Amino acid sequence: MKLIWMSDLHFEAEGLVLGHDPRLRLQAAVDFIAKHHSDASACLITGDLVETGTMQNYKALKGFLDSLPMPVLPMAGNHDDRAALRAVLPLPGTAMPGFIQYRCDFGDLSVLCLDTLIPGAAAGVLCAERMRWLKTELDALNGRPAIVAMHHPPMMLGLPMLDPDNLRNGDALLTLLSGYSNVLHLLAGHVHRPCSGTARGISFTTAKSVLYQAPPPCPDWDWSSFRPAAEAPALTVLEHSPGGLTLQQLQFCDYGLGAPVT
Repeated sequence: MKLIWMSDLHFEAEGLVLGHDPRLRLQAAVDFIAKHHSDASACLITGDLVETGTMQNYKALKGFLDSLPMPVLPMAGNHDDRAALRAVLPLPGTAMPGFIQYRCDFGDLSVLCLDTLIPGAAAGVLCAERMRWLKTELDALNGRPAIVAMHHPPMMLGLPMLDPDNLRNGDALLTLLSGYSNVLHLLAGHVHRPCSGTARGISFTTAKSVLYQAPPPCPDWDWSSFRPAAEAPALTVLEHSPGGLTLQQLQFCDYGLGAPVT
């Protein structure tokens, strides 16, 4: 069973975002997926679907995503507007009322898509209601293999300018997940850097952005000197089989496509 994973599209219907063209970059990703991975069961998008959460942006974004040959599973990031996202992009019938949080099953694998949005804040949280929903779903799996996907990472990543805006109650989430040996992997966006490791025994991966990448932590940088790194975007292909789970990060276009002229 195959899934596609994209993150941090920061789509805008018009104009550039930090010098990058979100329409060119997303179209390249959609074309790549359609050409090489049309057999995937779904496409996960772990938040920051748009740069600004307007109905115009979500409607234009939907026009691009409708070209994908598989259903899209969107999640909310700190740039998203929950109400506008729900109004434009279809969600599974299992979605929590009022949140972009739901479970989808693919063969013998379940995907738990979480909503970590705090409106108006850069950081994320899982409130008591969302945490209760997650525990209920984890219990209901009865050992069925699962992946957890979300926007804000719940662990420190060694990214000094980005770690402060991760999941505020990350320790509580990791404590909960560590009690379920059937949780195979955790996927997160937000940081625009490829990181992987384990936290409380849970393996995790963070994604490159489809639009632009944050600089690596060395040499030091701060927000006053921030400039996106001259790195090509990527998406990830996940494949699950009885033997386990694999993730392959794939570059879908050259850096120069839709990037600032240097």
